[in-house]
Amino acid sequence: MLSLNKVTEVNKEILTFIREHPLYSSKEIYSGLKQEIGYATLKRILARLVADNLIVRQGKGKGTKYAISSAYGLLQPVDVESYFKKEQDDRQINDSFNLSLINEVLRQAKLFTADEERRLNELHEKFKYNVSQLSPTEYSKELERLAIDLSWKSSQIEGNTYSLLETERLLREKETAAGKPKDDAVMLLNHKEAINFIVEHPDYVVPLTIRSIEDIHSLLVKDLDVDRNIRQRRVGISGTNYKPLDNEYQIREALNDMCALVNEKENVFEKALLALVLLSYIQAFADGNKRTTRIVSNAILIANGYCPVSFRTVDSIAYKKAMLVFYEQNNISPFKEIFKSQFEFAVMTYF
Repeated sequence: MLSLNKVTEVNKEILTFIREHPLYSSKEIYSGLKQEIGYATLKRILARLVADNLIVRQGKGKGTKYAISSAYGLLQPVDVESYFKKEQDDRQINDSFNLSLINEVLRQAKLFTADEERRLNELHEKFKYNVSQLSPTEYSKELERLAIDLSWKSSQIEGNTYSLLETERLLREKETAAGKPKDDAVMLLNHKEAINFIVEHPDYVVPLTIRSIEDIHSLLVKDLDVDRNIRQRRVGISGTNYKPLDNEYQIREALNDMCALVNEKENVFEKALLALVLLSYIQAFADGNKRTTRIVSNAILIANGYCPVSFRTVDSIAYKKAMLVFYEQNNISPFKEIFKSQFEFAVMTYF
């Protein structure tokens, strides 16, 4: 049996070979590899890469050929630490909004492998069972605990200085922390209000619309010096040379396309993940975009009876790097790993 490192190495060589030699048969691929593996092992790996949507199979029987899938760039593994060893001006990136990403690449792509779906569905079943064992009061307490953690972590990712303990005192007892900026408290209180709103109105994002996104954004930026409307001017993103759309009409069109994509997907995990990455990618507002994505994504989970995600244990830097990889390479793999691990954490921790 191949070790995990060996499997990764072999997969990488096979994918590189297929990318450079499209429509080769399994025997031709086998002959071209430098790795010493059996032909039966290669066939199993090819089947797995097809299942993972990294390659596609064309033809039947002895006429079967293999090619890189259209979703390869979206789903291929990325070594994030190696990627960011290069400064932003030295990285080869997609520096402008990819107009085909939503309507072509993501519409056709299956974001989770069969194994990933199986694990996520197991967790969902565990969540449903656990909730069925709770009284309404117990459920409300757990949801409150998750809401506090989500308010804290979502705000911390944006530079908020409140600790988790200070956040809990603020949201439970309305006690502000000494020496902290007023806006930090406002941001946290807005988060809690937005979470309360999506819990009390679970169908508000079904279907997802621009209006529902704007309304959630408005709750999150209330009493902060932030424009509530779809932006009409250019915006820059720190740490990257990626430039989002700067035309209000195009931004609205992209949001409409995103909503249509999310609404037509049947897999709830795909819906939630797409909302997380695409709302950030579009950058529809002058500020508050990522806060809005996290609440909208959770609104989708709650509306469909799934466990919401607090992001409590995610590293803020890792979160931002995963998002930058999506901006610059349109690759969702690093962020997908964060989503999967945080969904598992939420199921195992709160309910």
